[in-house]
Amino acid sequence: MIQLPVDFSENMCNLLGKDGYQALAESLQSEPPVSIRVNPRKWSGEGPVASVGDVPWAEGAAYLSGRPAFTFDPLLHAGCYYVQEASSMFLQRVLRHYVPCACRMLDLCAAPGGKSTLARTVLPEGSLLVSNEIVRPRAQVLAENMIKWGHPGVVVTQNAPADFASFPHFFDVILADVPCSGEGMFRKDADSVAEWSMANVDICWQRQRSIVADVWECLKPGGIFIYSTCTYNAWEDEENVRWMVKQLGAEPLSVPVDDAWGIRGDATPNEEVLPVYRFLPSHVRGEGFFLAVMRKPVGDAAESERAFSPFVPDNVEKDRKKSRPAKGKGKEAVGKSVKGMPLSYEMCRSWLAVPESYDWCVSGDTVSAIPLQWSGVVERLKRELTVLHVGVSVASLKGRDWVPHHSLAMSVGLQLSAFHHVEVGYETAISYLRHEAVGLDASVPRGYVLLTYRGIPLGFVKNIGNRANNLYPAEWRIRSGYMPEEIPVVL
Repeated sequence: MIQLPVDFSENMCNLLGKDGYQALAESLQSEPPVSIRVNPRKWSGEGPVASVGDVPWAEGAAYLSGRPAFTFDPLLHAGCYYVQEASSMFLQRVLRHYVPCACRMLDLCAAPGGKSTLARTVLPEGSLLVSNEIVRPRAQVLAENMIKWGHPGVVVTQNAPADFASFPHFFDVILADVPCSGEGMFRKDADSVAEWSMANVDICWQRQRSIVADVWECLKPGGIFIYSTCTYNAWEDEENVRWMVKQLGAEPLSVPVDDAWGIRGDATPNEEVLPVYRFLPSHVRGEGFFLAVMRKPVGDAAESERAFSPFVPDNVEKDRKKSRPAKGKGKEAVGKSVKGMPLSYEMCRSWLAVPESYDWCVSGDTVSAIPLQWSGVVERLKRELTVLHVGVSVASLKGRDWVPHHSLAMSVGLQLSAFHHVEVGYETAISYLRHEAVGLDASVPRGYVLLTYRGIPLGFVKNIGNRANNLYPAEWRIRSGYMPEEIPVVL
């Protein structure tokens, strides 16, 4: 049983009233729901096997009857679905409502990647998503999850919010799911209860304002700013939104919701009611979550020219005109040698289904493909920021051999016919994901072979005849030696 901190109980009683707090406290003693979201670019079959209902505010998302051993489902590692808390999927409804055309979006505090994979799924085609995380280990997890999701229109960065200061009026949409006191995680994470204190709440709301202030100038006039937390108190939620309205001139925006969903609004006693969205586990089937949507004001005529228009996708066309391969990039560079080793440009191109839609470049030992319309923008991001991943990493030089990259296997742009592929069973799939040796039939040709599980690309091996070298990233491997008694079938 969760022992709620006294100060927290008093705060919530004052904010929600006695009955509201009692309902919240009781809900925090129950088991949290389990929900997943399907990747429609990879999985077009039936939905979750153990579904007990759809998440009402998110397409392609469902609740499960229990928590299977997700770690041991190869389809999770192949990027076919993401295990995400249902309340935070409300972001999908926000993006669908306010972003109907191609744009540049920044997910500022993106790890481990739930909201970024969701955003990349619903953003209009031709959009660019920059997913950022300041803490390096978390940023590496973010990069892993974005690579598995497989969309090429993504840049993963590891930077502090202030590092984006050199990109004024650059993004059409910014999501700041800011670090918070974590009250909404109480029933999922016992440590969050033990770590909670009023002193930490005070630190959090001040840090959140600093984060927002650091990136506000990066948002275009007329752009959309999405602020969210996984906490309940008003200091980190409504009061911070009021600060943005007063100090930054932000215009609060409403999102259409169904009353039956149980989403609550402004909980503070102020006369001016804000259009904000509170998810309380006493009222919704999900964890604690808070979200507000704001528009940056358009000032003078010059700002109006640069403003993000939700109806005219002119920003992408302007970038397309600017996006010319940089010196030493593109077809000429790929045709040259790296470390004295010639690389066939046509061979490399053949590994992606629509090669002409990418700008091809060589960086160190890696050949990458970047969506052509964003090539110039990506070059600037790489000059100014710490970039961990961009587009599709296609091949890496190993000794005297060019090896297809795992990012290529995960990409939705992969040309399946470019490689011999072998369908493997469950035990072989798990062995592969553990980075163990994989045995192939003698009829399989030598060379690079793509393994599939239930028809979905899992990764590459190099078949050398008597064995197949496992090319799955060692740092991503399943470390547990446990094998479930039953195969976890989620999809």
